[in-house]
Amino acid sequence: MKPLASRTLAGFACLALLTGAGERDPSNPTCPKEPDWGSSEPMQLTAVKRGDYKVLLAEGRIDARLPERLEKAIESDPQIGEIWLRSRGGNAYAGNEAGRIIRNYGLVTRIPKGWTCFSACNFVFMGGSVRFVDEGGVFMVHMFTHTSDRWIIDDAVIDGSEATTELIASIEQSSALLASEDNDFLIRMGISRKLLTDVMYQQQAVSSEDDPSTRYCLTQAEVGEYNVTNASR
Repeated sequence: MKPLASRTLAGFACLALLTGAGERDPSNPTCPKEPDWGSSEPMQLTAVKRGDYKVLLAEGRIDARLPERLEKAIESDPQIGEIWLRSRGGNAYAGNEAGRIIRNYGLVTRIPKGWTCFSACNFVFMGGSVRFVDEGGVFMVHMFTHTSDRWIIDDAVIDGSEATTELIASIEQSSALLASEDNDFLIRMGISRKLLTDVMYQQQAVSSEDDPSTRYCLTQAEVGEYNVTNASR
């Protein structure tokens, strides 16, 4: 396992090789300063023509109803051949389910140049039977828990120690279940488990959207090493 500190130092030395070329974040040189992960609104699905087939543009926050909308969009248009993703993440369980739906239909997933796929979006992307991260596309990760909503924990602290203890226990239980599901998902999708152990579970989970230092953006070499991508163009 590579220590997190070594990864950060490597980021300084290998800027030219990173996915997502452009200005680096001084708090985290592995990632762009201003990631283009789309809107904070629920994910919009838009089919656009690309040559002989259609691309489904999937942009925005992953909400609980995404799997339902995604399957409906795919079913309604048999010309859809690829799904292009940019998202800051969202509902982790919905992300896993959306990834399974994509795999069931045998579709291609892609992170285009300049776009960022973060958090739960990673699992939607990994559902692709063929997966591309274009040069300049950003596969950004952090550790996953049941909740990263800092205000929920703060409210529990205000309510008292008993409420805080109960909430922490609930989060720990849910996080363990999600970690097990994530592990199973990666195996089924043909992704190296080292992506979880070496990268995702080395990053902090709480308030990661507010703290750029808790994120990690894989290089082109790493997306290949962990089999996040299984094709290149």
